[in-house]
Amino acid sequence: MKLDLANPAWQQTLPSARSLATDAPVAACAFSHDGSTVAFALGDGQVRLLPADIAAPTPTAAAPLHGGAVLALIADPAGDGFVSGGDDGRVLRIAPDGSATELLAQKGKWVEHLAAHRNGAVAIGVGRTMFVAKDGEVREFGPHQSTVAGLDFSKDGSRVACAHYGGITVWSIGQVILPPRKLAWRGSHVALKWSTDGKFIATGTQENDIHVWRVAQATDMRMQGYPAKVKSLSWTADARFLYTSAQPVFTAWPFSGKGPEGKPPLQFGDEGAGLITVVAAHPAAEFVAGGYDSGELQLGDIKAKRSVVLKMADSSAITCLAWAPDGFRLAVGNERGDLQVIDLKR
Repeated sequence: MKLDLANPAWQQTLPSARSLATDAPVAACAFSHDGSTVAFALGDGQVRLLPADIAAPTPTAAAPLHGGAVLALIADPAGDGFVSGGDDGRVLRIAPDGSATELLAQKGKWVEHLAAHRNGAVAIGVGRTMFVAKDGEVREFGPHQSTVAGLDFSKDGSRVACAHYGGITVWSIGQVILPPRKLAWRGSHVALKWSTDGKFIATGTQENDIHVWRVAQATDMRMQGYPAKVKSLSWTADARFLYTSAQPVFTAWPFSGKGPEGKPPLQFGDEGAGLITVVAAHPAAEFVAGGYDSGELQLGDIKAKRSVVLKMADSSAITCLAWAPDGFRLAVGNERGDLQVIDLKR
């Protein structure tokens, strides 16, 4: 990927972008698997679909799909649309044309967490329970000891890990059904990401630190010293680094070799205006995007140990980031309801 952060042009000019203001905060954003469409989950029940091509006309807003705030959104693993969850207890499968069908309904409950695997499975967190939908079948797992606060699939899609108070539970969902495996650590866990190589599971905790388990050995490690809760985690495509939020610069823990025990994290880039709220590693290259609580957006290059500003601070915290499959476009949403699709080709 030819993004040269050392080029003065990156420092002097902001990239081209499509910008759109809405009246509701943005909870999540995602690109479709074919890269043609980007979706934003809004607090007024809308899932706003926009062409990924920033030169294409902006479609008019459609009627809300959910009866309340949309809380979660992912690309549909079974097509080129999306899957959304809301505080109306509904999970919807959204086609590229914006039409929707109901995948699950849990009246009176909130759907706050979704995850997908390329095999077509969708994991859904509803209160203390997880559901897995695949091939027209919905299976139920739980209840957990508290509300599910994060979930993710293993690399091969045969297991799902759920974060909750007291640690995580790993469920077998493949053809061979095994008892749930519990990996304990005291306190509340507020985010979860399984590493891209399947070897580690990381969580952010209520105690302003992160916890990481080696899946095979069930051993664990704790990394402390954050000024705020770590609510966003992102592994690099090769699983060499784990990026975390809640710092003023890019922070990456090394997981190659013997791992991060006894080592400080790699920190690089210019200190942003505030703390990073959302972090998103590039899907293929050695870049990372970070959105701040001030509204600033930076692109970091771990190889060059530097960063550039893609969007200046505007006082509205960035709430979501998503890379397009081709790695040249970036979706951005914030608390005020601003939607952006940034084109990084120059």
